Amino acid sequence: MSGKIDFDANAAKAVEAMYQTPDVVGQRIAVLGALGLAPYEHVMDIGSGPGLLAEDAAKMVGAEGRVLGVDVSDAMVTMARTRCAALPQAEFVNCDATRLEVPTGSFDAAVSTQVYEYVDDVDRALKELHRVLKPHGRAVILDTDWDSIVWQTSDTDLMKRVLACWDDHLADPHLPSTLARRLKRVGFQVPRVEIVPMLSVGFQPHSYAAGIMRGIRSFVRGNADKHGLTEEDIQRWYDDQLRLAELGAFFFSVNRYMFVATK
Repeated sequence: MSGKIDFDANAAKAVEAMYQTPDVVGQRIAVLGALGLAPYEHVMDIGSGPGLLAEDAAKMVGAEGRVLGVDVSDAMVTMARTRCAALPQAEFVNCDATRLEVPTGSFDAAVSTQVYEYVDDVDRALKELHRVLKPHGRAVILDTDWDSIVWQTSDTDLMKRVLACWDDHLADPHLPSTLARRLKRVGFQVPRVEIVPMLSVGFQPHSYAAGIMRGIRSFVRGNADKHGLTEEDIQRWYDDQLRLAELGAFFFSVNRYMFVATK
């Protein structure tokens, strides 16, 4: 993965909080619905993060099923293990998406949300995804195209510069536009693609939009020089969003794209 954000314990807590907002809970419901897990199935969660999706999946497959969550962040693995401690069918290991350390054809299904856009060698990762699935296995992959963002601002130029800096934390901020073709190239069929929007009309403190504002501010502060941004610029950008919220003019939207693939 890109390694441009250090997913340490503090970052893991921030991600966990964001993943419990209504927007992302709705996304998780959509992903699990598309995955269609049944009792006894074995499923891999690639980039399992704080374990929220894996926890739901473990309950769906039941005690006779299996959920294996893999993540490159030790902090995320620790958090997921704690969350799922009462679910022995769920296990979590530190593992890279391009080198899944499991036998070929081990899983009925796999899921990966907001992960492949961080992977430098995404084609290798998709080959690994295909390898670990059983014949006729299925996968659900969800990633963001940051070109789809619509964000109200009082300073269009500053917004563009801040978002250009934010793009630097990803290996490919526009992965969805090529993902279907890449999946097919490694042997998948892709019968279904859907948009899963993150939309905030008005500002809510407990929302994906609020969480991403804080995440962008933190990342850009540490990487501002490359884009000619100052600390004052970053704070001005953030304060503008709070001002728009007070005026009832806050608007944020970005599209995530969900790909259902079959082997």
